[in-house]
Amino acid sequence: MQWQQRTLMMLLLVGLPLAEAGAAPASASAYLVVTTQQGETLLDAPAPNGTSWCIQWKHSVEHFTVLDCYRNVGGIMQLERSHQPDFAAGLGHIVGRGEQVSDGQGGYWINAIDEPVPGNRYVLRVGAPAVNHQVVWPGGEHPDTSLSEHAAGQRVTIQLTAPSAHSISQ
Repeated sequence: MQWQQRTLMMLLLVGLPLAEAGAAPASASAYLVVTTQQGETLLDAPAPNGTSWCIQWKHSVEHFTVLDCYRNVGGIMQLERSHQPDFAAGLGHIVGRGEQVSDGQGGYWINAIDEPVPGNRYVLRVGAPAVNHQVVWPGGEHPDTSLSEHAAGQRVTIQLTAPSAHSISQ
C-alpha cells in the first residue's frame, strides 16, 4: 500500500509543473508565441481568453489559401475550424470531426472542430515564401506575421503560454 501512495504522489508531483506550464488560468492573459528551433522568437502576442487566430498558407500544389483557426478557450489552445477551398491532397473533412459547410464560393469550412491542442503547442515545418505560412488575426488584434519570411524550411513551435511561463521566458 505504501508504494502505491508513493507512486501516486510522484505522479501528482510530476504532473503539477506540466499543468502549470501548459494552460493559463481563464482569468489571466495568455500569449501566442512562435519560436524557431534555435530559440528565436518570431511572434509573442497577447492572446487573452476568447482570442482567435489562424495559420494561413497557400497549398503547395493547388495554390489556394488554406486556414486552420484556433481559439484560446480558458487557457487551452483549441483547433476551432478549418477552411479549404477544395478537397486537394491531404485536405478534407473527417466524419465526426466538426461540421462541414459550404463557404458559398466552391470551398468549405469545417466548423465546430473544437479539439484541444495537446500541451498547448505544436510543431510546424514552415513552407517557402510562395507557400507563405503566416499567423493572421481575424479580429485584427495584431498585425499578421509571415513565418515563411523569417523561417522558411525550418521547424517552429507554435504555443499558447500561461502568463507565468511567459514571464520566465522573457
